[in-house]
Amino acid sequence: MRSAFYLLDVAPYGSEKAYGLLNASAVSIEMEVTLGLYADGVYLALAGQDGQALAAPTMSDTIYAYPEIRVLAHEPSLARRGLLCESLIERVELVDDADFLQRIRAAECLIIL
Repeated sequence: MRSAFYLLDVAPYGSEKAYGLLNASAVSIEMEVTLGLYADGVYLALAGQDGQALAAPTMSDTIYAYPEIRVLAHEPSLARRGLLCESLIERVELVDDADFLQRIRAAECLIIL
């Protein structure tokens, strides 16, 4: 397998899904790895997070630690939550519905936790 698309559709804190998905994508960097943030998953891309207040790791730090991981945020999901692209960390690429689906289809494997 040469490429994988990891889909995160839940908020980054309050469950182990985001943490598990980030770590799974980090150990897959020998492949072309894309992390797609959809629905509440877009909250992972917000700048200025501090997981210490929740006694949890700051998830966005993992994105910075692995620049090999391509990070996409579903722009309509951001809009539905009243989030602006200026509030995101700089490593995130915004994509519309069509581009998001095209990137999923282009990957050899889709992983949803």
